[in-house]
Amino acid sequence: MTTLSLRIENMHCGSCVRHVLSALNALPNTHAEEVQIGSARVVTDTTPGTIEHALATAGYPAVVESQVQ
Repeated sequence: MTTLSLRIENMHCGSCVRHVLSALNALPNTHAEEVQIGSARVVTDTTPGTIEHALATAGYPAVVESQVQ
């Protein structure tokens, strides 16, 4: 499993956090450990590109800031 730290745009409130959590947890082999306004830490076997795509599709463009195997 890989731990990713993400910087996420368009998150402004608790509802945004819930939407991001839903988008992340809907991905296979992905668990959102921590989601705060503007950032998230995710444990996953999914590729970073897949996670970025899923969040962009949900309206929350994201960039992987760090990745630890």
